[in-house]
Amino acid sequence: MENTKNNGTFSYTYSANQQEEVKSIRQKYAPREENKMEQLRALDRSVTTRGQIASLAIGIISSLLLGTGMACIMEWDLLAAGIAVGVVGMVGMLLAYPVYSAMTKKRREKLAPQILKLSDELMQ
Repeated sequence: MENTKNNGTFSYTYSANQQEEVKSIRQKYAPREENKMEQLRALDRSVTTRGQIASLAIGIISSLLLGTGMACIMEWDLLAAGIAVGVVGMVGMLLAYPVYSAMTKKRREKLAPQILKLSDELMQ
């Protein structure tokens, strides 16, 4: 950046690198229209997102329950409670993938018309 003083005013000259940086920062804040390809990508990503979140939550909570059941048995000598909690954890872990599959299938059916319409428009 070059800074010169002429008659009490400042004049700035930016290099090409600085102008590119200014443009990239400006693009972050300028309103922008989403094109059809970006819409199609976003819809495609959204098909699996909810199912992934739900199945991860179920899997994590279930594995914690399984670990709690193991701790009940090994550390606190609570055999019956440990087995009950551990079985609940195992069942939850077994259900994580079917929940993901069901949610993804339902979401795919819901968004299929929009995705097909956008893809048809893009292929023409």
